[in-house]
Amino acid sequence: MVCFGISSTCSFEVSLVKYEGLRLTQRMQMYSVACMPKRFILASGKKRQTIKAMASPTTAAPKREKDPKKRVVITGMGLVSVFGSDIDTFYNKLLEGESGISLIDRFDASSLPVRFGGQIRDFSTKGYINEENDRHLDDCLKYCLVSGKRALEDANLGYEVLKNMDKTRIGVIVGTGLGGVATFSNAVHALIQKGPSEISPFFIPHSIPNMSSALLAIETGLTGPNYSISTACATANYCFCAASHHIRSGEVDIMVVGGTEASIIPSGVGGFIACRALSQRNEEPMKASRPWDKNRDGFVIGEGSGVLIMESLESATKRGARILAEYLGGAITCDAHHMTDPRSDGFGVSSCIKKSLEDAGVSVEEVNYVNAHATSTLAGDLAEVNAIKKVFKNTSELKMNGTKSMIGHCLGAAGGLEAIATIKAITTGWLHPTINQDNLEDDVTIDTVPNVKKKHEVNVAISNSFGFGGHNSVVVFAPYMP
Repeated sequence: MVCFGISSTCSFEVSLVKYEGLRLTQRMQMYSVACMPKRFILASGKKRQTIKAMASPTTAAPKREKDPKKRVVITGMGLVSVFGSDIDTFYNKLLEGESGISLIDRFDASSLPVRFGGQIRDFSTKGYINEENDRHLDDCLKYCLVSGKRALEDANLGYEVLKNMDKTRIGVIVGTGLGGVATFSNAVHALIQKGPSEISPFFIPHSIPNMSSALLAIETGLTGPNYSISTACATANYCFCAASHHIRSGEVDIMVVGGTEASIIPSGVGGFIACRALSQRNEEPMKASRPWDKNRDGFVIGEGSGVLIMESLESATKRGARILAEYLGGAITCDAHHMTDPRSDGFGVSSCIKKSLEDAGVSVEEVNYVNAHATSTLAGDLAEVNAIKKVFKNTSELKMNGTKSMIGHCLGAAGGLEAIATIKAITTGWLHPTINQDNLEDDVTIDTVPNVKKKHEVNVAISNSFGFGGHNSVVVFAPYMP
């Protein structure tokens, strides 16, 4: 669920690192052979802010989609997070640089070497889930239902509106990295301690990954395409890419899309401890998630859900919907290399960024903001930076931040929450900081918005998510222009 150990092969100075498991064992500085650029792309379309970033050579300018049936816009957002379930509160907390990381008190974590995370507290399902379901549902499903319904409300697609719409043309894709792990863990405990007769009848339906999308459709009556995707921490971005294809093909008008996760349970935390992936900064939990800082020692586990309403421009225009931003495109690739280790040449990540821009119809020089995967792991942070440098030859005007520095790594939900942060950056003109930037890695020459928010007019933004298994995903957003 974290991208590890990718090194750049471009002409700038890079750091080559060697790892044993997930821990750094050796670091070398070297100058790599210059990469031969493939294309030089000129910006097309309406006049935009000048971005000083060098593109790769090309023979033709990229073309953005113009057909309103195929243009995909964002008309609603919903979330459940460590900062609550209100979008503006969530982003304001991020802008303030507030950490949502604290000691775990949901269970007794005193015997664990890691005792903190981005635990959600004071979560309420009132108005979204009935009392019976509230008693039985796994938190993973609760987070999905609340964020999904709030996203529909935000898009002015509440119950009264939906009942007069063609629901066969509205689908749902909400993925999860691990599914209902608390339900699964409780069933295993019951089996071992009391026998099979004590296993809950909700064990299977509440633990399987597809139930998040299924329940949201059942609750809202949406009968369009419905499934879940599980690609570890790249899950939500994979869902966005899939949803856009359903819209662009003309199969549907609207998709309810995102990711959900609730893994802060003993086995969830313990599993990542066993992988040696988590920070062990128990005395300073709020300072534990520190992307690109030399003193980082692993990621911080988080939880939550982030859901977008993706809609064809034609549909949004017809119903007079408020348009928050435009989804320009996205891409997915696979390293096809190792369960946790990346390709040493970084090809999977850099090619995913390039393919996402090709799908979006934008040139490299148009991009001036990256919401990075940035998990705060020793290898993963530098891997991502080096891959970005392979694509963006000149990063002097590029801004890059790490949402996980404040909310932790929300696994399958990470891409959903970070997409919302990216869209809020577009709509507000403010980038949230990457906190705990005290001693930045020498190789990180891109502006990481350290510790204090920055005013920044986003021209085109990309949001990165990578996962165990070599799953890479990048999605592209921009301000909506008619």
